[in-house]
Amino acid sequence: MDIKKISSWHYTGERAVFQGKNLDFYECLFDDGESPLKESENIKLTKCEFGWKYPLWYSKDISVDNCLWKDTARAGVWYTENIVIKNTSILAPKNFRRCKNLTLENIEISNALETLWWCEDVTLKNIKVAGNYFGMNCSRVTVDKLELNGDYGFDGAKDLVIRNSTLNTRDAFWNCENVTVIDSTISGEYFGWNSKNITLINCKVESLQGFCYIDGLKLVNCRLPNTTLSFEYCENIDADIVGIVQSVKNPISGVIVADKIEELILEEDKVDVSKTKIVIRGKV
Repeated sequence: MDIKKISSWHYTGERAVFQGKNLDFYECLFDDGESPLKESENIKLTKCEFGWKYPLWYSKDISVDNCLWKDTARAGVWYTENIVIKNTSILAPKNFRRCKNLTLENIEISNALETLWWCEDVTLKNIKVAGNYFGMNCSRVTVDKLELNGDYGFDGAKDLVIRNSTLNTRDAFWNCENVTVIDSTISGEYFGWNSKNITLINCKVESLQGFCYIDGLKLVNCRLPNTTLSFEYCENIDADIVGIVQSVKNPISGVIVADKIEELILEEDKVDVSKTKIVIRGKV
């Protein structure tokens, strides 16, 4: 396969390299015209910049390294398959929509509003993100070292594994299924509502009304400082908590083990209290 190399070129106009194939771009600028690489295939981009909307739509087999999406390059990568992006800064919102086989590594997304939606088979490694609704409705996602600052993270996600991350996000993991979070810190109100099969291992969580309306919750060696009114209407709980929980309210079923629960609210007219076992360590 012959690969054409293109260096230091400034592309302008709509669809500047429409349906381009087998191209290697170096230090090129795609500017002043939307959809420059629409329907492209087998494209390599190194030290390039995107300055306008929709640069990579309906594309396939894309490799990006050390590039820049300017703040005007909105909705950058949609409906694209087999794309790897490394060492890159993305300043524009609404990137990565309905993509498949997407890898992001050493990436900073400073305006991640409505970013990473409905994507499948995603790998994130060493990512820094600021923006609401990151990761909505994605499936089969593997994450290592994510720093997320923005509310409603991973709403509706399925088959998600997160490690070594810090998530400052209100209403995280709502409407999710099959989520595992390991060695991470999560801070934000209303964690995990309306979700199914949520597992946290060696995590720290701070949440007002966290872990409510969940079916299938497992906590292993987790700390819940500043967590109040937790586990309300949560069923099939298997929680091993280190330290103090400020308050627990009306769990439906399961086992909750903690060093101390400062306030335990069990309302017999709301739940069958016999279906939940509460164990305080050191006490029989």
